[in-house]
Amino acid sequence: MSKIMERLRELGIQLPNAPVVKANPGLVSGVASGNLLFCQGTLGHVNGEFPYLGKVGDKVSVEQAYQSARLCAINHLAQAQAVLGDLDRISRVVQLQVFVNGAPGFEQAPFVANGASDLFLEVFGPVAGAGARASLSVPDLIYTAPVETICVFEIVPPAADR
Repeated sequence: MSKIMERLRELGIQLPNAPVVKANPGLVSGVASGNLLFCQGTLGHVNGEFPYLGKVGDKVSVEQAYQSARLCAINHLAQAQAVLGDLDRISRVVQLQVFVNGAPGFEQAPFVANGASDLFLEVFGPVAGAGARASLSVPDLIYTAPVETICVFEIVPPAADR
């Protein structure tokens, strides 16, 4: 078992199926280019089931949105597993973009974004898990999801190529 899969097991996290691109079947959930893996935007759901829906600061609390952002990060790991086949190929989180479906005047997007950032820190550690981050409150997201994230990982070649 890979180190990252073992760490996920220790944290009690089971990866869901990698999210599927529904809007266009020609798109993929992630693209490895050079030493980077670009993951598509993902929402806070588990295999298509949303535990939280609505605007943060209205129908969804900051804590619930934090959990939704955490699910987004788990979905990025599922995407990476599907593309790479081995999460140990991830050497660090490079960038995390977090979009929060905030009610008018909502200003706590960074606290919501911590849900995804904290998960990556727990999984990869304080250096490899800390990437550059942006967190924005936006007026709407698809399916009325409270959070959407986009992630870029630095990767190493497969073990056979090292």
